[in-house]
Amino acid sequence: MPELLLEILSEEIPARMQAKAAVDLKRLVTDGLKAAGLEFDRAESYVTPRRLALVVGGIPEKLSAKTEERRGPRTDAPKEAVKGFRGSLPKGAKVEKRQTDRGEFFFAQVKQKGGQTKGLLPEILGGAIAQLNWPKSMRWGTGKIRWVRPVHGILCVFGGKAVSVQFGSVNSTDATSGHPFLAPKPFKVKNFADYRAKLLKAKVVLDAAERAAIIEKEAQKLANKAGLKLKQDPGLLAEVAGLVEWPVVRMGSIDQDYMGLPPEVLTTVMRHHQKYFALVNKSGKLAPKFIVVADTETRDRGKAMVAGNERVLRARLADAKFFWDQDRKASLESRLGKLNERVFHAKLGTVHDKVIRIEQLAGEIADHCRANTGDAMWAARLCKADLSTEMVGEFPELQGVMGRYYALADKEKPDVADAIADHYSPLGPGDACPAKPVSIAVALADKIDTLVGFWAIGETPTGSKDPFALRRAALGVIRLILENELKLAVRMVIEAAWKNYPGGSDEDRPDAFQDDLRAFIFARLKVHMRDQGHRHDLIDALFMRGGEDDLLRIVRKAEVLGRFLETDDGANLLVAYRRANNIVEIEEKKDGERFSGGVDENLFSQNQEHELWSSLGEVEQANPSTPNMAEFDEVLITLAKLRGPVDRFFDEVTVNCDDPALRQNRLRLLSEITSCLNRVAVFSEIEGGEK
Repeated sequence: MPELLLEILSEEIPARMQAKAAVDLKRLVTDGLKAAGLEFDRAESYVTPRRLALVVGGIPEKLSAKTEERRGPRTDAPKEAVKGFRGSLPKGAKVEKRQTDRGEFFFAQVKQKGGQTKGLLPEILGGAIAQLNWPKSMRWGTGKIRWVRPVHGILCVFGGKAVSVQFGSVNSTDATSGHPFLAPKPFKVKNFADYRAKLLKAKVVLDAAERAAIIEKEAQKLANKAGLKLKQDPGLLAEVAGLVEWPVVRMGSIDQDYMGLPPEVLTTVMRHHQKYFALVNKSGKLAPKFIVVADTETRDRGKAMVAGNERVLRARLADAKFFWDQDRKASLESRLGKLNERVFHAKLGTVHDKVIRIEQLAGEIADHCRANTGDAMWAARLCKADLSTEMVGEFPELQGVMGRYYALADKEKPDVADAIADHYSPLGPGDACPAKPVSIAVALADKIDTLVGFWAIGETPTGSKDPFALRRAALGVIRLILENELKLAVRMVIEAAWKNYPGGSDEDRPDAFQDDLRAFIFARLKVHMRDQGHRHDLIDALFMRGGEDDLLRIVRKAEVLGRFLETDDGANLLVAYRRANNIVEIEEKKDGERFSGGVDENLFSQNQEHELWSSLGEVEQANPSTPNMAEFDEVLITLAKLRGPVDRFFDEVTVNCDDPALRQNRLRLLSEITSCLNRVAVFSEIEGGEK
């Protein structure tokens, strides 16, 4: 079947926007094809700095006429749902109401006209190009359309023939061009294989992964020749692959005068500002060499280009060396007053105010982190001081890192210096988590103070928006506690942090936000557990029970509960819970009353009732309000003993018997099964339980 090839040729697309744009183009086009009733076998998208390309294979040449039936929402559904269903239908679709065994629903008869696929493509493709959502877009010339950069041309071929697609003033053809400097002459293409081969001949490597592989291979080759190793940096490699269509890799030198700078300064200047790759020697130390990637070939084999990059780097490093020398003339402690000039948040005070709060909280939780209280408080006092240095002012990426170097220059304790560098961590799932006690205390205090402050003023995450990175802060708290096995109650640290705010210690002040923040942290714990491959539903089951506030203990209980539910006794008990819960809910709805409590032993007429009631009592006696791990193990052992009595009850006892008093008492006994299990964990939250 025919193949569709689309390319949008433009001026340079920012590297950070390329990958998403390729994914979005593929989604928009394939969704459009599906909506039109066009099936396909495969779809692949590609991106370079100057072009977005898409190939879709196996599209039928003709579209057969047919009528499709679509079921919509119930007729009593909210107006928005009905409106959305009608809006999703093409013009002329006939909508009717129809009764089913599940109620009355809307149904639509959608007629799909037949015809040549080629005639449908212009609207689908033109719409997809226009709908691409860019973080930033622009207009150019006298046109009114917006795109990330000015569009120079569109290539569109279907089944080997050109298809007319229009975007603004640009009309598609069956031709494109290669590298703007090395092979700018236009050429025609027939299909994707022809397109890719001719692009390569025209000095364009279409696949970003292939460009990255070329860069890494050539860089490794140059490093090996110099007796060095390439410092691995996947993020930079992906970014540089998005800056070039024809990667040309060269090596430059760093003046020895600047090799005395901290290695993080050197790599930051090279990576963030110049997009250079760092090299290390056999002992792992930074070497006075760098790798630069150009997007063109020159007659002098890059000598002038390398010399120019060396000059730029030299100027950057000269500035950094000046900052390094100047900053060490004043101690970190002497810079604390400057933090009063930096606003942390209009409603939460200055950075200096935040530092004082972190210091107080670090002192309160130091014991829980197995840290020296004095060291934790002093590290917290100094942790933001490097924000007032020239180096961090010029290179914000080095905050914390430079604080460590300056603290060591001030003869501070190594643990204090390390805590200054570590307190921002972990910054994400892949970032290392602080493991030294003082670092843990300061990192926790910083993140908890941030969460409490923003929750107190109502600046909480909404949907996908999280401008203050509060989800990341919560995940940091979770990782710090779990990975360092800290026994720390969430409510306690929230209250301790809140007391450090003005009015936070006022007993008459409402603190309702604290419960919401606590729930938010446990919600992030669920996400973290799921990402780690664990049973996140068990976190909810234990959290909803109430009374448990220790993250480490709740995770360990979840692990133990998970193992119990994998046994025959546990699995069957969950089924029994579900069965009992369903029966009680159905009968309560039928009778219009609740069957909770008030079980009368005198009404028991069968041994199975006595046996079940006695077993439920044993579970109650074994289950304290907030069981520790040893007690929780005992509770689960007792729970396992419930299986037999529950099974025998369901096998031998008729719940809905003819005697009203007996029936009511048995329903109350069933309700006690669910109540008893819910006091261990809310079993309705467990997958397989009935909500």
